[in-house]
Amino acid sequence: MIRARIFGTARSMAARIFQRTKNAMQSGRARTDEWILEFESARRQRPDPLTGWTGGAETQEQVRLTFPSLDHALAYAERERIDAHVVPAAPAKLRIQAYADNFR
Repeated sequence: MIRARIFGTARSMAARIFQRTKNAMQSGRARTDEWILEFESARRQRPDPLTGWTGGAETQEQVRLTFPSLDHALAYAERERIDAHVVPAAPAKLRIQAYADNFR
């Protein structure tokens, strides 16, 4: 069971499961069928006084696990007793236009 110890108390970590989206800079759809389990931060992120970058003390947020299907990701979360919720993918928006519309 994945647990975090903060000041002597144990609590289970929450996670979200989502499908990888297509990269806007590429035309290919490689690795878009993968599902990702990503842990959520329980603490508020704060800016670093020296650099101004935001960050936190939890290293669990840096963990990203990939799975070939949603069923595999849910089975892993259930087996490890991780409180996970599925984030549905946004529907693809196709804007159909003619080449001539570029010159209007």
